[in-house]
Amino acid sequence: MMMITGFFLIVSIVIMLIAAAGILRLSNALARQHAATKAATLSVSLFILGLLLQVIDHGWGWEWLVRLVALLMVLLITLPLAAHALGRSAVIERTMKKGKSL
Repeated sequence: MMMITGFFLIVSIVIMLIAAAGILRLSNALARQHAATKAATLSVSLFILGLLLQVIDHGWGWEWLVRLVALLMVLLITLPLAAHALGRSAVIERTMKKGKSL
């Protein structure tokens, strides 16, 4: 079980590092935001999945299991919504700078 947990944790760290490289290399704000939010959602989900396996393996109790599942659900709901709000505000700002109306 430790090998599987370690695999999930290492993969989540690698995905987050790739996202950081994407933030540094991509040209515009929308592309950087896309790299950050999509990879963060996947990375955090894999990290929590690894922690869930640890909770089950070591028998930390149902409280930790419920907390981690609740955390995962909150993040899966809020991260895409935050990305959408940031992308929408960037498009509106870019449109307003060009002198156009929505």
